[in-house]
Amino acid sequence: MTTFVALDFETADHGRDSTCSVGLIRVEDDQVVHRVHYLICPPRASFRFTHIHGIRWQDMADQPTFGERWAAIQPLLQGAAFLAAHNASFDKGVLYACCDLYDMPRPVQSFACTVQLARQTWNLRSTKLPHVCAYLGIELEHHQALSDAEACARIILAVHQS
Repeated sequence: MTTFVALDFETADHGRDSTCSVGLIRVEDDQVVHRVHYLICPPRASFRFTHIHGIRWQDMADQPTFGERWAAIQPLLQGAAFLAAHNASFDKGVLYACCDLYDMPRPVQSFACTVQLARQTWNLRSTKLPHVCAYLGIELEHHQALSDAEACARIILAVHQS
């Protein structure tokens, strides 16, 4: 299998540019070769989703912005054939909005959506991440970006082995 990167964003508010956490898992030759999690200071102090992911403005105020984190994130994406996310339209939207906000080029890779792949591969009707993980026996700390990204990578690998 080719190299890919699974990613997951958590956001602070309804704006796609409000990422406050990102998990990235790089897979090469069916092996996880790099795991990284970054906290990111969003462009606004309005946190609407703390009840989902537990992240508060107080936790973020001193963290680097997405623009400052990009120098560490971008090299992980280099050479990847595709990016993968669970409900990829959301994570793609967040990634693109953050790149646009900081006037950085968007990654060129296409996105694979593990929601769609789970439906197609195993005919699952409840394709929420916890349900797909339970079906495949994947451990998950839902809404923790690194755990969600790792689960997504494991789903891609399971699809590849099917």
